[in-house]
Amino acid sequence: MTILRSFILIFASCVCALMNAQEHADYFKHHHFTRADTLRGSLRPERTSFDVTYYELHLEVDPNEREIEGRVDMSYRVVHPTNRLQIDLFRNLTIDKITQDGQQLSFDREANAVFVDLPDRLEQNSLHTMSIWYGGKPVAAKNAPWDGGFVWSLDHRDRTWVGVACEGTGASLWWPNKDHLSDEPDSMLVSVTVPKRLFVASNGNLREEIELENGYQKRYDWFVSYPINNYNISLGIGSYIHFDSTYVAFDGEELALDYYVLDYNKDKARKQFQQVNQMLAAYEHYFGKYPFWDDGYALIETPYLGMEHQSGIAYGNKFMRGYLGGLIPDDMDWDYIIIHETGHEYFGNSISVADHAEMWIHEAFTTYMETLYVEYRYGEKDARRYIGTQLNFIRNESPVLGPLGVNFDDFGSSDHYYKGAWMLHTLRYSLNDDPLFFGMLRSFYQDNKRSIVSTQQVIDYFSRFAKQDFGPFFDQYLRHPEVPVLEVRKSGKQVEYRWRVQAEGFNMPVGVFIGKEPVRLQPTDKWQTMGKGFLPSDVSIDENRFLVDLEVVE
Repeated sequence: MTILRSFILIFASCVCALMNAQEHADYFKHHHFTRADTLRGSLRPERTSFDVTYYELHLEVDPNEREIEGRVDMSYRVVHPTNRLQIDLFRNLTIDKITQDGQQLSFDREANAVFVDLPDRLEQNSLHTMSIWYGGKPVAAKNAPWDGGFVWSLDHRDRTWVGVACEGTGASLWWPNKDHLSDEPDSMLVSVTVPKRLFVASNGNLREEIELENGYQKRYDWFVSYPINNYNISLGIGSYIHFDSTYVAFDGEELALDYYVLDYNKDKARKQFQQVNQMLAAYEHYFGKYPFWDDGYALIETPYLGMEHQSGIAYGNKFMRGYLGGLIPDDMDWDYIIIHETGHEYFGNSISVADHAEMWIHEAFTTYMETLYVEYRYGEKDARRYIGTQLNFIRNESPVLGPLGVNFDDFGSSDHYYKGAWMLHTLRYSLNDDPLFFGMLRSFYQDNKRSIVSTQQVIDYFSRFAKQDFGPFFDQYLRHPEVPVLEVRKSGKQVEYRWRVQAEGFNMPVGVFIGKEPVRLQPTDKWQTMGKGFLPSDVSIDENRFLVDLEVVE
């Protein structure tokens, strides 16, 4: 390829990308983003100047008053010289003081952002620990996990039962931190004090359980040894009983499985959680071993439906099949919350995004993992039948990819789940090469596990692996509400076809039926001949494999 031709292709690609980006941004003009949205969602100099390496959260929870009081020690490395940092804490919680290196620091608050002034300019690569004392009544969730906050509840015996869910809303609703997805601590200690009649279940491994000298409180120290999203830190507080098991990986290594459920649900849980081993085998088959091996795998019963809290998954599906008894085909028997939330250990917790706008990477891959679990357990035909049930939830009203830099989590639909999963399903069958597709999925996961990725990184990786440009494919499904439309028409005695799409250069192969005969087409935006001796109305999309519309035109 000549240098001139290379330049022309690169220039054209950049122009198309800019046009797609502008058109994509236009879809969100009707959203009103506030200064607070920007402070929370953007990477300003007060944030990019430091990298958090470790948190210690020391917290006392008072369930009777529904109050919390605590201290966070935040260790960090200076990336760029600075004398001012931004941390985040909801304004309904009070900050008593902030210290560093033995000095009390001044700070000011704007919305939920806290700007801390440092007495001296911190030099690049220097290491520091900042301590923040705080307390108050945290936000109470109205409908967790779809909104964030504490869930103050009672179990069936009228005993205290508390949970926390904060994805989207942000971990800063209950503890001070650098509340941006781009910065995960390398490890974290969660130390929680509660009335001694209660047990605290959290992320990672329980290091210590200590009855305090006052005689009425206990402290539970949990340690997470891997990088973790801030919103994944959580608590389950209640009259829990613990039981355990093990999963044996394909290489013979044993993984600790720990379960924390209300004491009267132990027998139900023992039966329901038996499916964990087969699920872990399915995910290991497709992607590799469970990613947080040293911290173990845990399910924690919660008073809300569920959430993918790393190494301590919130479980509230009431030990029922499907999604509270529904959502999966009647002849299948598996627990949706266990299967879905565990999938997030791979996509969401191990592979994470830096901006909520790109949550499709968490949700689309995880939702497709449900289909892969069904395929592993029941077979490919049943997997296609299962994913077919998700078509009813696809809206095609706004792009799957949201606007960057504003902490956007109001997608207006669940398309970043179901349409995203169908996008991957469509890619699989457009490739028409399962070893290539599954090799690409596994390789992408293995090469990016325990890291933060972007949409463009996904596109680039898949394109390199398959040795074809997937840019137009992902542009159409992610940046535009409409799915591809295969147009067919009568032209003389022949039937012709082409794509009608918004993404420049879209040329995805697609499977159709002419009557009952399966045919594979390679459409472009130019009319091509399909054949003769039949009518356009005889053509239909292979709807078990492709998320595509068909339209007969004159």
